[in-house]
This record gives sequence, C-alpha cells and structure tokens, in this order.
Amino acid sequence: MLLNGLAWGILLLTLVQLAACAEDYYKILGVDKQATDRQLKSAYRQLSKKFHPDKNPGDDTAHDKFVEVSEAYEVLSDPETRAIYDRYGHDGLESHRNGHGGGGHHDPFDMFSRFFGGGGRSGRSPGKPRGHNKEFQIQISLHDFYNGADTQFEWDRQQICDHCDGSGSADGKVERCNVCGGQGMRVIKHQLAPGMFQQMTRPCDACGGRGETIKHKCPHCHGRRVVRKTTLVDVKIERGVARGERLVYENEADESPDWVAGDLVVHLAEKPPSMANNEKRQDGAFFRRKGDDLYWTEVLSLREAWMGDWTRNLTHLDDHVVRLGRRRGEVVQPGLVETLPGEGMPKWHEDGDSVYHKHEFGNLYVTYEVILPDQMEGSMQNEFWGLWEKWRAKKGVDLHKDSGRPNSPPVRDEL
Repeated sequence: MLLNGLAWGILLLTLVQLAACAEDYYKILGVDKQATDRQLKSAYRQLSKKFHPDKNPGDDTAHDKFVEVSEAYEVLSDPETRAIYDRYGHDGLESHRNGHGGGGHHDPFDMFSRFFGGGGRSGRSPGKPRGHNKEFQIQISLHDFYNGADTQFEWDRQQICDHCDGSGSADGKVERCNVCGGQGMRVIKHQLAPGMFQQMTRPCDACGGRGETIKHKCPHCHGRRVVRKTTLVDVKIERGVARGERLVYENEADESPDWVAGDLVVHLAEKPPSMANNEKRQDGAFFRRKGDDLYWTEVLSLREAWMGDWTRNLTHLDDHVVRLGRRRGEVVQPGLVETLPGEGMPKWHEDGDSVYHKHEFGNLYVTYEVILPDQMEGSMQNEFWGLWEKWRAKKGVDLHKDSGRPNSPPVRDEL
C-alpha cells in the first residue's frame, strides 16, 4: 500500500509539473480571468504587433512569443474553448480538440491577417482596400552611417480606437442606417427639365457611407472609430547603409476599420556636419561620402609640400587614427590625390555584423592643397629670389620656350 501511495504521489507530482510547464493563457496576454472580449482584443492587438516576426527579423524568441500570443487569443476569444480552458485547463482543451478531429492550432499569421484586415505574411487583404503609405525623411550623421546606430522619431498616427475596437459605439451596438437601408449609398434624382430627371448615386449623408449608425457614441473617439496618438518608431541604421535608403515598415501607416493600413516608409538622409554635433572632434565627421568611398582635403604649407618632413593624424569616424605624412625631401604636388585602401565606408551587407559576414571597406581619397604665402618680408624675398636664380641658371627649364608660343604678340592689320 505504501508503494502504491508513493507511486500515485509521484504521478500526481509529474502531472502538476507538466501543467506548470504550459504557461497560463491569461498571463501570456497580460489580462486577468475576468477579462472582457474588448480587453482580450486590445491585449492581442498590442502583443501580436510587438512580437510579429516582420518587426523582429532573426529573433526566434520573438517568433515563439508571437505564436504563444496567437494561441492564447485563439483559445480565449472563443466562448466554448475559453469555458473548457477555465474549467479543465490545458489537458481538457487537448481532449476537446482530439474529440473534434484533432484540429490543432490555426496558423498564427492567418489569425493576424484576419484580425487586422491584412498585415500577415503578405500584408494584403482581398476584402478591404489598402490605405496610403506614409513617408518620412530623417537625417542621420555620417558617423551613424559609418558605425550603425539605433534612433527613434515620433509621429501623430491614426489608430483604431482601443476602447470600442473601431466600432465607434460605447456599448458595441451598431444599427442599420434607416436612410440608405444599410447600403451606404443613396440614389438622388435631379430634375434637368420638365419631365426630365437625372439619377445620381452618392454616399449617404446620414451614415457617412458606412450603412450603419451609432446611437451611443464612444466617448474616446466620439464615434469616429479612430483616434490620433503619438507613435514612437524605432529606426535601426545598419553599418554602411546608403544615403537615401528606404526602410519599410509594413502596415504601420494610418489605421482605419475601412482599409488595410499602408506602409510606413522612412528615407535616410545625411545630416550636414557641424562642430556642435562633433563632441569627440572627429576629423571623419567632415569626410565627404560617395558610395562606399570617403574623400578628404588636406592643406599643406609651401614648406611641407616642397620639403616634406611632416605628419598628420586624422581621427576617423570610429576613433581610429589615420596617419598622413611625408619624409624629408618628398615633394607633394598641389592637387595630388592619395588613395588609402580600406579607409572608406563599410560596405553594407544583408548579413550585417554577424558570423556569416565580415565587413569590407571602400577607400579614402585624400586631396592635397598647397597654400602659398601672399606676403613676404623683403629679406625673405631676396633670399628666395637669389636661390631660384642660382638653380634656374644651373638646371632651369624655360617653360615659355618649350611651349612653342610666340615671343611677341601678332600684328593685326588695321581696317
């Protein structure tokens, strides 16, 4: 008897542990057991959008959470399965499913598409028109284009009212319009002449073309079914992404019960460099970008260009130092362009910074400009003149003579 009692105790403990492994559907949605249908819908609306794989590419945890949220809402949104779950838990729910042919769970993406009227895997719905896209331009510094960054911006987005779930009714009751008979359209006769009439079809004025009227309007949206809310958009800038790149957030434009939300399109523009936004005093903040390459102009004095023996340290966009210089006796011609391989922009790749991809870099092109002195002291002028004359007499080249140009201007005939 003792052994039998122990065996039953172990079995009971195992069942309790198995039941504990299955997370409570109410906890998954973040609601209590007395939650109304409206509260369930609101919770599913927020969580399914938060964890949708399109918003979390490559994140398996978010994908699993999206599936859990969909499964929880699938069960709790149906009065029959919710009652079975409340009374018998997960085991009772599985028995019910097995007794009805073992239907299992629905595709979470199909549920998402049905709930939002689009925005599943394809973001389309055959039953509703598609809303307009919303486009924004944000300015990103060259530093962030080079290193990658996470930023945010806000916009005033039209959203379906959470309090009435887009019905516009405070009590959830919507009545058929008695003016258009629920058609949303009215036929208007217009007299052109005695005995001549023209028929025109136009949206019903009484219901706004919806075919429904609301007796008790929602106090939050005032019957409009939608509200304006400040929405925060997270923007991820990947290393080396091009200027003018378009980041597309599917079905994140203005919402409405009457259409499938269009896309939110964010255009990336480069912010002009500024010392005020260059706390680290990076020289790279003033690079000029062209594709995957960077450009820089370095100014040299006459002595440096002529005699060499100089160095420069450029602080790049990720704080590493690029060293420029010439040894003594190395001449730099004005306008010379020096190529520094691998010191340009990171070349964008769809794998980003991952074990599957190592960033390659473009080139940095340095153009040298020589500044000549515009004033000299008399003694310096005499010393330079004497030096030039000495070497011109010894090894000088007459550039005018070599050019083949005439020594005197041509004589013109007078008219």
